[in-house]
Amino acid sequence: MNLYRNIDREKLQFDFVICNEEKDSFADEIRALGGRIYKVPRFGPRTVFRFVKAWNALLREHGEYKIIHGHLRSSASIYLRIAKKHGRITVAHSHSTSSGKGFSAVVKNLLQLPIRRTADYLIACSNDAGIWLYGKKAVKKDNYFVLKNALDAKAFVYGEEKRRSARHALGLEGRFVVGHIGTFIPVKNHAFIIDIFKQISKRNNKAVLLLIGDGALREDTETLARTHGLKDRVLFTGVRRDIPELLCAMDVFLLPSKWEGLPLTVVEAQASGLPCVLSDTISEETKISPLVSFFPLNESADAWAEKILEAAGGLERPDMRDAIREAGYDSADTAMRLQAFYFSALDKHKKL
Repeated sequence: MNLYRNIDREKLQFDFVICNEEKDSFADEIRALGGRIYKVPRFGPRTVFRFVKAWNALLREHGEYKIIHGHLRSSASIYLRIAKKHGRITVAHSHSTSSGKGFSAVVKNLLQLPIRRTADYLIACSNDAGIWLYGKKAVKKDNYFVLKNALDAKAFVYGEEKRRSARHALGLEGRFVVGHIGTFIPVKNHAFIIDIFKQISKRNNKAVLLLIGDGALREDTETLARTHGLKDRVLFTGVRRDIPELLCAMDVFLLPSKWEGLPLTVVEAQASGLPCVLSDTISEETKISPLVSFFPLNESADAWAEKILEAAGGLERPDMRDAIREAGYDSADTAMRLQAFYFSALDKHKKL
């Protein structure tokens, strides 16, 4: 969405194919910007034929689409192959560094192996994410490049007024706020976040945990917070659009994910001058300032609590705009780079 907001929509338009419901999505904004949204069945053992049929029908009916840019890797080797059959330029985009564990992870890993050979172009949000999905040989080829997750740097600059307003709206005046932004899915490790916060709350009776996002495990996480006696100290906000203001309200950002590609939320937190404590499973490419510290995921919740309280100790919130731009995370610059790539790819394929 950060890229979509910044492209020249007089020259280029994004439309979207999704396999989930539009609840808490960007659907209204997409349509306001001129984009269309199509739905296909969620890919699975029982829906393979419906999935393939839907993609074939979509591409037959809409010859105007020249490029299919895939962000969902588990079924990318299928829908990108269909797109190539229909003569479209295909782009795969890696956003992660793991499929998790268990049988479903094995299946995903097998399904995604052909992507490196199916897609015309390979993009990744970090080099770690690229190597993981495409392999070391593929990332050395000319059709691969890193496109960093980007944001509007100026929108995230810390401001005292933004902090006061956000804290007042959420009833957080005078509180020590530990923040997290993420979908409630296993990789984000919300159960461990609750365990960590329980230890923090024992050390600081003014501590509050701010959990921003939604997802399948939200209800389980709410139950866990109640079980630990933290109901009144954990605030579940749901999906929010005022992330810059909420980051200003926080005192420290926590992300103990089991794995990540290059989480944009950490770049946003740094853009807000916010100290960040991340699991050591997250790529070091995420660290674009001294505000980030990594901590072993196998350490105890008690040790994590100590690390977080230490990291949050009285730092001033610096203006990070220049650092964000210099590191290549400004959305305006990144959008223009992606736009230039699209037109270059179109021009190249016209000559073939």
